[in-house]
Amino acid sequence: MGRRDGVAWALEVTVLVASACFAGVCGDEFSVLRSPQSVVFRDGSWPIPGERIPDVAALSMGFSVEDDLSWPGLAVGDLFHRPRATVLVTVKGVDKLALPVKGVSYPIENAVPFSLDSVANAIHTLFSEETPVVLQLAPSEERVYMVGKANSVFEDLSVTLRQLRNRLFQDNSILSSLPLNSLSRNNEVDLLFLSELQVLHDIASLLSRHKHLAKDHSPDLYSLELAGLEEVGKRYGEDSQQFKDASQILVDSLQKFADEMFNLYSGNAVVEVVAVKAFNSPLTRKTRSILQSSQSETENPYNLAYPYNYNYSVIFNIILWMMIGLALAVIVISYNLWNMDPGYDSIIYRMTNQKIRMD
Repeated sequence: MGRRDGVAWALEVTVLVASACFAGVCGDEFSVLRSPQSVVFRDGSWPIPGERIPDVAALSMGFSVEDDLSWPGLAVGDLFHRPRATVLVTVKGVDKLALPVKGVSYPIENAVPFSLDSVANAIHTLFSEETPVVLQLAPSEERVYMVGKANSVFEDLSVTLRQLRNRLFQDNSILSSLPLNSLSRNNEVDLLFLSELQVLHDIASLLSRHKHLAKDHSPDLYSLELAGLEEVGKRYGEDSQQFKDASQILVDSLQKFADEMFNLYSGNAVVEVVAVKAFNSPLTRKTRSILQSSQSETENPYNLAYPYNYNYSVIFNIILWMMIGLALAVIVISYNLWNMDPGYDSIIYRMTNQKIRMD
């Protein structure tokens, strides 16, 4: 009897440890609030790797990615009707939000920092002559990146902390209509959180003045990073009433923002939310160094070839068949020239012979 109790206790401990490890790795959440019929997200609990979230955004917009994505949550969908916009909002400080049931959510595996720079570069490269709107904004860090018509559309958008604070105390700010509950207008942390909600409201409001940009053929991209809720949790604690009220206000604001953006694009936009408690590692960007040549030699001591590029087969086939075609053309031309009768096949000699006879 004691041996059975020991085995049962060991199994319970194993299950608890595995559950804790899975919660630590897959505790964050990737949610799709709104999406058109051409983009199909399947219902399920398939974990998505954190580093592949930009690939999901790229594939949903119809762009190709270098590495195949074997995630079953995203179906093929309609290849001839792709969404006109993708909106991705990253919320830091919470691993899950009480979002509406009509959306679909997936756990995130290994939540590492990511960026949509590759998607923005693809839009800028393919649609440089048209009017794409690309906006990447992190209000708490005063980080903003605009491409295309975003510079003119969001010219009046508040991006610095001073501008955000002044925007909150204007007459048409969200403070006049938003229930603050336990939050305060006199606390800097609360104002930072509310200013991010003001940015969401202003983006939809400014875009509504340029509705023609939402109807063109170039896709648009919006990437927003909100850290105000994380600061509220650090200031008051995650069990405080302020944090609970802020979470509910954020959920309501995100749903309203998703509905407004979805309607502005006539139901042809994907709105996604990434809830991350804390990233596993800081985001580092690649930079060139004067020691790069020496470092590359030490990293590749056996002088191995470069990694395989997916464009290799395309370039190889183009060069191969072009050389074969040129070789066949040279052979055919040479054969005809060798077997040509100058008196009958060449118009030059034929005209010369007739002229001599006439003389």
